Amino acid sequence: MKGDPDELLPLRAVDVHVLLALSHRDRHGYGLVQDIAGESEGRLQLLPGNLYGVLSRLMRDGLVREKDHRGAREHDERRRYYGITPLGKRVLAAELARMRDVLRLAETRRLLERPRTVP
Repeated sequence: MKGDPDELLPLRAVDVHVLLALSHRDRHGYGLVQDIAGESEGRLQLLPGNLYGVLSRLMRDGLVREKDHRGAREHDERRRYYGITPLGKRVLAAELARMRDVLRLAETRRLLERPRTVP
């Protein structure tokens, strides 16, 4: 069933970053590229062609939709804006919960260093 988040898991790392960026606000492609590069501290830098392929797939899965931003202050007719859908929010939350569980398991097996506390 397309409304069941678990059927779309696990997400690709790039999908998680795109959905995280869109969970904050609607963005156009270039804004997404900038947000993702900044939020990943430069570890994930998407080329526009790659980004639009990811967005196309996420739209096909019902996680993202193109938005109408006529009248927006920074609106440019050439820019296409994207937003996360309610299903996209549920899938992102399910993926983040899945990732949290994996990290907890890794911590119990001492595969990750525990964060250092500041005295």
